[in-house]
Amino acid sequence: MLDVHFGAGNIGRGFIGETLADNGFKITFVDVNDTLIDELNKRNGYTIELAAEGQEHIEVHDVKGINNGKDPKAVAEEIAQADLVTTAIGPKILKFIAPLIADGLKLRQANNNTTPIDIIACENMIGGSQSLKKSVYETLNADEQAWADQNAGFPNAAVDRIVPLQKHDDPLFVSVEPFKEWVVDKSQMKNPAIQLKGVEYADDLEPFIERKLFSVNTGHATVAYTGNIKGYKTIGEAVKDNSVVDQAKRVLGETGDLLIQKWNFDPEAHHAYQAKILSRFENPYISDDIERVGRTPIRKMGFDERFIRPIRELKERGRDYSNLVDTVGEMFFFNFPNDSESVKLQQMLKDEPIEQVIRENTNLTDEDLINDIKAAYEKYAK
Repeated sequence: MLDVHFGAGNIGRGFIGETLADNGFKITFVDVNDTLIDELNKRNGYTIELAAEGQEHIEVHDVKGINNGKDPKAVAEEIAQADLVTTAIGPKILKFIAPLIADGLKLRQANNNTTPIDIIACENMIGGSQSLKKSVYETLNADEQAWADQNAGFPNAAVDRIVPLQKHDDPLFVSVEPFKEWVVDKSQMKNPAIQLKGVEYADDLEPFIERKLFSVNTGHATVAYTGNIKGYKTIGEAVKDNSVVDQAKRVLGETGDLLIQKWNFDPEAHHAYQAKILSRFENPYISDDIERVGRTPIRKMGFDERFIRPIRELKERGRDYSNLVDTVGEMFFFNFPNDSESVKLQQMLKDEPIEQVIRENTNLTDEDLINDIKAAYEKYAK
């Protein structure tokens, strides 16, 4: 079995690649990073370390790489014979790889390869695969779209594994936490015969996506933004401060209230899930920078993202969202010159009234919520 995987970075190698290799797949990594692609082709394998006591090593074999910037035709040819396509490349990059996937589907059609194939975007976003599908279809004509409708699935997925920013002498070596969760919407699959061990297949993915986004991502970001306000540089430093952990617990209490009400999660099981999340943030074997976890603050304060969406839905239900709002107030003080969104946000704060900055970045029209966020911002601006 062959998987074509877009994104040879740490998450691609350390999470998706590990899972696929454990299922006996050969993997072709697609990336524009010369160093990673050259090393994959030279060694045809790499090592993963579990960030836990014992630091177990896992060896991944039968891999190679293609530089899509240099050889896009080879990518299409690989997709033409693949059994599965996956991505771990970042939500903003999906639209740029869509033409490559479209070319691969066109070649499958030309070769009369009607073996159904699923294309799974393993990204931190709601509806990632369907978003990718939309971009792919923009470069297909009506006949090609009709063929793809019959032969290509774009099942959404929820993924969860902490893979911190890291540097090693070996560019392919990657350290990851032991915990991992990968859930796929089986109702959107075209080839349900391929079911991977270590992956869960659900009839309705939305509860799993929201549980992960509003728990892991909201919680991790809360630790980053609260830790940043208090002057910490790493997540490890921040979680040693009880006030930071308490803020994360309060935020997860609010999102948990929403998730239990909305999706009928068992309260006891969900509280255990939240406790597990907090213990993962406190893992001493993982060193993660606050700058990495909090990066792209504009995206993360989006209308349907990890803070504003639960705030909106809690308000609709008449429930408390004050700690979520407090964290949004902290986000405006995330100031890192290497992060383009951080730089843009700081410039907006210099050029515009805070109310306008809130409206532009959250797309909120609810004046009460805008004023709540403004008050949270002003609390930290003093």
